[in-house]
Amino acid sequence: MTRTVYLNGEYLPETEAKVSIFDRSFLMADGVYEVTSVLGGKLIDFDGHLARLERSLNELDMEKPEAFDDLLDIHRKLVELNGIDEGMIYLQVSRGSAGDRDFVFPDPEETKPTLVLFTQNKPGLADNPVAKKGIKVISIEDIRWGRRDIKTVQLLYPSMGKMAAKKAGCDDAWLVEDGQVTEGTSNNAYIVKDGTIITRNLSQDILHGITRAAVLRFAREAQMQVEERPFTIAEAQAADEAFYTSASSFVMPVVEIDGTKVGDGKPGPVAKRLREIYLEESVKSGI
Repeated sequence: MTRTVYLNGEYLPETEAKVSIFDRSFLMADGVYEVTSVLGGKLIDFDGHLARLERSLNELDMEKPEAFDDLLDIHRKLVELNGIDEGMIYLQVSRGSAGDRDFVFPDPEETKPTLVLFTQNKPGLADNPVAKKGIKVISIEDIRWGRRDIKTVQLLYPSMGKMAAKKAGCDDAWLVEDGQVTEGTSNNAYIVKDGTIITRNLSQDILHGITRAAVLRFAREAQMQVEERPFTIAEAQAADEAFYTSASSFVMPVVEIDGTKVGDGKPGPVAKRLREIYLEESVKSGI
């Protein structure tokens, strides 16, 4: 089935959607993006994703697309047109195409942003069997640029990290800088020790995860202890549990780090409970 996508004000078959070769997202990775999950046909954490998109645009001095205030309607229309019950909607905004290549930003009065959205149909997204067995991660050096809090399309190094994990027979990689874990390739990282959930504090060093914010809020509401600080790989290997959060994986248990089992090598009770709470509450509040 050919998907219907959205491009600069038009709903088009994916085979007909075209973006200029001079678009700055293609030439300069000069773009930002968001991924919103869909469960039961509802958008999950949409307001958080929209707020972060606006922040990313502001941090890069990038104009909002003209349809910014219509993004909720556009998301809902794509869900309807593509019959998405469980899946994701990818949104990307670039600085647009000035008709040639130049390091200098184009005049926003003359060059408008490019806005693209498309769906990904993922039946069984919430009931992912991987969450029942957990995943294995490796650690790699974090050599990304310093503004990881901006959700840009500069994803080459995270892609390389995922490929390094795959070559090692694992599922993902956690990034390490100055001896401390920053985050995963596309997720926020956590450990659990003596009942306390530990995750790195917000700064320019990590993405301000929308799922992260929701999960930590739910954890505190459930009277779980939360400590926001950096931790090392050795500390993670010695933890009782480990997990990560993201918009597409929700809460995913981590059962092995660099070949060392975490806890008993099985998903732990804290991660399992947080996944249950997140899915239950997010579906209730979905729009």
